Amino acid sequence: MDFVAAPARLSTVSSTFEADFAARLHWSADTDAAIEQRVADILADVQQRGDAAVLEYTARFDALQAPTLQTLELTQAELKAAFDALPADQRGALQAAAARVRSYHEAQKKACGESWSYRDQDGSLLGQKVTPLDRVGIYVPGGKAAYPSSVLMNAIPAHVAGVGEIIMVVPTPRGEKNPLVLAAAYVAGVTRAFTIGGAQAVAALAYGTQTVPKVDKITGPGNAYVASAKKHVFGTVGIDMIAGPSEILVLADGSTPPDWVAMDLFSQAEHDELAQSILLCPDAAYIDAVQREIDRLLPTMPRAEIIAKSLTGRGALIHTRSMEEACQISNRIAPEHLEVSSNDPHRWEPLLKHAGAIFLGAYTSESLGDYCAGPNHVLPTSGTARFSSPLGVYDFQKRSSLIEVSQAGAQKLGPIAATLAYGEGLQAHAQAAEFRLEGR
Repeated sequence: MDFVAAPARLSTVSSTFEADFAARLHWSADTDAAIEQRVADILADVQQRGDAAVLEYTARFDALQAPTLQTLELTQAELKAAFDALPADQRGALQAAAARVRSYHEAQKKACGESWSYRDQDGSLLGQKVTPLDRVGIYVPGGKAAYPSSVLMNAIPAHVAGVGEIIMVVPTPRGEKNPLVLAAAYVAGVTRAFTIGGAQAVAALAYGTQTVPKVDKITGPGNAYVASAKKHVFGTVGIDMIAGPSEILVLADGSTPPDWVAMDLFSQAEHDELAQSILLCPDAAYIDAVQREIDRLLPTMPRAEIIAKSLTGRGALIHTRSMEEACQISNRIAPEHLEVSSNDPHRWEPLLKHAGAIFLGAYTSESLGDYCAGPNHVLPTSGTARFSSPLGVYDFQKRSSLIEVSQAGAQKLGPIAATLAYGEGLQAHAQAAEFRLEGR
């Protein structure tokens, strides 16, 4: 069957550009009310019945029968056996990717994850103590596809941060375990792993059951049920983010081979029909060339139907007045993945403020970032890069303020605190500060 990918052709000089642009970007993150209610029921059931409820939902949704939840736990020996049984090229790729991801996050930890303190002129100590979370849960999708890369990207920064226990959950419909996922768990240092998924797995991690330990934070992507469950349990535990459809924005000056750019647009469109792929370019002839490559390459893609629906439904090829204007539009979109496909990417990078990850230069395909470049591939979507960051070591740490006020410092700070406390009508606060004043 032949599929046609027809991304919208927009131009910033058109009088209808703003309306057309807004319509193309629109995506509702609202979860279906029926899903919300079903998730709420599952969470409440798991909170009340624990293991029994998780087993019941696993049998119902994953067609996986088990006598006890303990039998759904993967042993370290099983994870190692999966790794040992992989072909040599897959073992090597996993280890190489893990090494790069670990190296990047170790550098990140040194840059932003260390405790610090100083003493002011009165001898008071002020600072920040950074400590890792005790236990985290990582959710790894396992329905339509398997994602060993997600294991690496979630578990390794937690490991680098110093998290004591990393609990992985991964659905295995009909009991089909993906050896690459198990091997990735072994390479990444996962502590315990359970073959459960869906809202019931999120509930088990958030509340704890007789077998699954309660965690402090849950990270990792999932379907609408998983996303809804994470929203529901936030506050009981921390979460990383609520991920929307995958996105790529290619900022091109026309110097990159157009088939490279077409394939980069495909790389996100193949995720699902709601994924968004956008090209911004000031060269109309180059946009035409990219469209021709889209038409030529699409029939060669195994996921051609998904790509075609994604590009036709949410894709866009946008002709801009200049690269400067393209950068402005990119900042409005705040994409998950931003490729600067240019001969001189560092000329444009200072103009780019909002993006989950910025890929500089024609040779830096987004797919390298997904798997092995080193930075995390768990990124903010749906414009949330305006205020959110990629998953990192900092997501698995917490910060405590350090305050040690000297005797001299108490004389200086006490009157300030007391004045403000009296102004708020909090006498005990004021007097607690005043009791430490000399000569009172």
